[in-house]
Amino acid sequence: MAIFNFFYTVSVLALSCSWNAQALSNNRIRSTSTATARGSPLYHAPAPKHDVSGGRNAMDELTQDQKDRVNAFVIHQDGVPKIGFPADVRSLVQYNHGFAVMSTNSKLNPGFPGGSVVGFAVDEEGRPLFVFSGMSSHTTDILKDPKCSLTIADKNFKGAADGRVNLMGTSSRIKDEEEIEKIREIYLKKHPGAFWVNFGDFFFYRMEIEAIRFVGGFARAGSVSPEDYKNASPDPIMAFGAAIASHMNDDHSSATIAMVNHYIPSLAGDGYVQEAMINRVDAMGMDIMITRDPENNDRLPGQTQQFKVRLPFPGGAISERGGVKTAIVQMTQESASAQETTEEAK
Repeated sequence: MAIFNFFYTVSVLALSCSWNAQALSNNRIRSTSTATARGSPLYHAPAPKHDVSGGRNAMDELTQDQKDRVNAFVIHQDGVPKIGFPADVRSLVQYNHGFAVMSTNSKLNPGFPGGSVVGFAVDEEGRPLFVFSGMSSHTTDILKDPKCSLTIADKNFKGAADGRVNLMGTSSRIKDEEEIEKIREIYLKKHPGAFWVNFGDFFFYRMEIEAIRFVGGFARAGSVSPEDYKNASPDPIMAFGAAIASHMNDDHSSATIAMVNHYIPSLAGDGYVQEAMINRVDAMGMDIMITRDPENNDRLPGQTQQFKVRLPFPGGAISERGGVKTAIVQMTQESASAQETTEEAK
């Protein structure tokens, strides 16, 4: 049970946590990452840390082979390239389905927050744009107190392992006719069926962002400054990454299993990886949900039956669709070749 608690605690924190590479028994979780492609600082203030003390003695119960596998897996996943927090947030907001939860200070119920599902689009600076009815409760709330927040989840959000962001700031009505026409065009591009934008009692609003809280999954959370958010660009691959993931999952799932077995340490062998579903593709690589053999608790002791891994593209950042195809074909071929060599050697 101690082994399970140890690896479960760390693995459930999904990729951003790590054991100390030189002394695994320390079991400390790092709360920062480099401000390069691997990700900007997780926290602008001292970061809270997860308590994993329950597993500190569990490493002593593992065999040396198990320790080596756990070590190799965690070090690899801790070092994989990521697009960085500002770009991650911009991408999540940009490619969302266009609906989110707005929280306001309730006029009708003073002292309580009001929550409304609202449609939104974003301008070139990533600022949310809205079309609100004058009769809506959130509209009357904003007119009294413009402070609000917008909670946006990844468009494929299914649970705590998926990304979400909370934008905080102030919303105000846009009255300049030239600005209104530009915003109308942006909003209709995101919501082509929004016929109410031309109603006389609907008005355009824009949110000025003052603070950002981001959760990219287990143990991948922190803040992004409004300036960094404004200066970041949405990841170009994530605009169509879902279509690539869907194609791979529907038609080439065995190739994905071969890739994670070949490129990620400690996963290959014994049919450990039973399913590998891509749930995100970005310029630096792919996030993949692994389903492992529930009977094999030896390879990575205590690992949850489903867990996310990060598989980077071998050539670095990619900026266009053709580059993604080339990278995946290359990785598929190399993985298949390695698999054939392994089988011949048996």
